This record gives sequence, structure tokens and C-alpha cells, in this order.
Amino acid sequence: MKAIVRTRYGPPDVLQFTDIEKPTPANNDVLIELYAASLNRLDRFHLRGAPWNRWIPGLSTPKQPIIGCDIAGRVEVVGKGVKQFQPGDTVFGVTSLAGGGFAEYVCAPEAKLALKPANISFEDAAAVPIAAITALQALRDKGKLKPGQKVLLDGASGGVGTFAIQIAKSLGTEVTAVCSTRNVDKARSLGADHVIDYTQEDFKQSGQRYDLIVGVNAHHSIFDYLRALCPDGTYVAVGGGLPQIFQAMLLAPFLSRIGNKKTCFFVANINHKDLAFLKELIEARKLVPVIDRRYPLSEAAEAIRYLEKGHAQGKIVLTVEHNNGA
Repeated sequence: MKAIVRTRYGPPDVLQFTDIEKPTPANNDVLIELYAASLNRLDRFHLRGAPWNRWIPGLSTPKQPIIGCDIAGRVEVVGKGVKQFQPGDTVFGVTSLAGGGFAEYVCAPEAKLALKPANISFEDAAAVPIAAITALQALRDKGKLKPGQKVLLDGASGGVGTFAIQIAKSLGTEVTAVCSTRNVDKARSLGADHVIDYTQEDFKQSGQRYDLIVGVNAHHSIFDYLRALCPDGTYVAVGGGLPQIFQAMLLAPFLSRIGNKKTCFFVANINHKDLAFLKELIEARKLVPVIDRRYPLSEAAEAIRYLEKGHAQGKIVLTVEHNNGA
């Protein structure tokens, strides 16, 4: 099969489109013929590696030569322990957080897959898993968002943000989206009740208070977000630069203990139940994936270069063509 492979950590230039062995599913795995995959910031981390990958001998060679986690395709073979799927089923989900998805075929755990929504394409389905589940769990599980509450989404134009606007509206809340000028119309079209163009206005100066703030691309101090919360509000950090992430990870437990305002940082738990819930939202037309650009699998390096610019309006998707024309 064809796959995007790298033998060392580094920039997109290390990626090669080449032939490798087709994988064989383990007991609880499903072998999937892929039709699409999508990019996440996690893929950039897997590609370039952490600093210690370059400093510690033995860590410079990636254990998983193929990056990519979000996938959609058709089941070809199931492991002996698989109960939910059979050959021919169309599915979407995640390979694992280790990667393996930028290829013509991939093995994925049964527990991290669901049947593909019937009313969207494979490309749209591949755009959903990590970004949409991150948005869902930030709002519903960590933020405990309830109908009628006010939520601020800082960074509402990327993959997680575009899903978060729609999911927050499906939960019956009043949504304020923070984004740049070029994304204002898109945020409104997705259902945001209020849109703040951060190049023209600072949400911290408005005097508005929110029951929940989700820092999707957090560019402010954790204390700035806390000041914009209602007295018993919650701040959930799901992204941003390394200083903001480390600040949230280190300070969140302490700050949550000394007052009524809560703050947390989390990593999404990809699971079948939440994927099935998202499938229902999509089929009910309450959730629509937003795709910025599509690239053929062979151009994965170029797709990652675009991802690294940080200006994507929604998701970036790789399409996979097979000899059978699928």
C-alpha cells in the first residue's frame, strides 16, 4: 500500500510517499481501507517530535513511521474479538494517538470507531473525531454547560472552534465567538450569537461575564480568563501556545481550590460513545464539519505546511484514492 512515511523527526520535508506493507489487524482492531484523513496539531507534534527526541540517543527514530490520527473509510477485515463492525461497514474515528492514519489502509481499535454519518462524505467524516470530541468534552463534561448559560469561545475559527460554536448552540446556550476579521462571517454562519473581532475589540474590556470560557487558541493569561468569568464560572483550556498550556496545567488545580471559579486543562478521550453521539448530531443537521482545504494523500507535506501557518478556517483534509476509483 501507499503511505506517508518518515524515518526521523523533523519538518514536513522528511515525509515520503512510498510503498509499505499493508497492516494486519490485532484481536480488537479493524483494518480499514481509507478514503480520507484529517490533520490535527497533534500530527505536527508527532512529526517534529519533542526537544528530547533530538537530545537523547535512541529517541531520534520514531516508533510509528506514519503520522495521522483522524480517519474515515470502509472496513475490510475485522479482528476475532471485534463485535460492533463487519466488512463493508463505513466508519470514522481515530487510529490511536500514536498515528498511522496517513496511508491507504490502517488498523484502528474498535473502541475508537463509529459508523460514519450517512449524510456526509468521507472527507467530512474524517474532519470530525479529535476536534469535535475535544469541543464536546470541553463544553459538556469539563465545562458542565447548561441551557441558558453564556459561553465565550476564544479561538473560534479553527477545527475545534467551529465545532464548539455548533455544539454549544445545540446545548441551548448563548455563544460569543472570538476570532479575527476574516472569520467573523463564518462564526456568525455557524450560529454564534455574538462575535468579537479580536483585532478591533478586547473581550476583557467589555465588562461581560461568562459562565464558561473555553480557550481553544488561548493567547491570554489564565488570570485574564478568570476575571471574565461569573463568580462560579469555569475556564477550560484546550489549546494555545506552550506558555498558556503549561500555565493552565500548573495553576489550574491550585486556583480551583482557592475560590468558586474553576479552571482545568484536559486532553480529549476518544471513544465510541461520543463518536456515536456526534454522528446523531450530524445526521440531525445540528453539526456540520467545516473544511478549509483538501489535499491528495501524496501532498501531505504541503498540507502540514499550511497547518503550521495557523490560519486554517476549519479542518484540513487528505483524500485517498484507490485503484478501484473509490
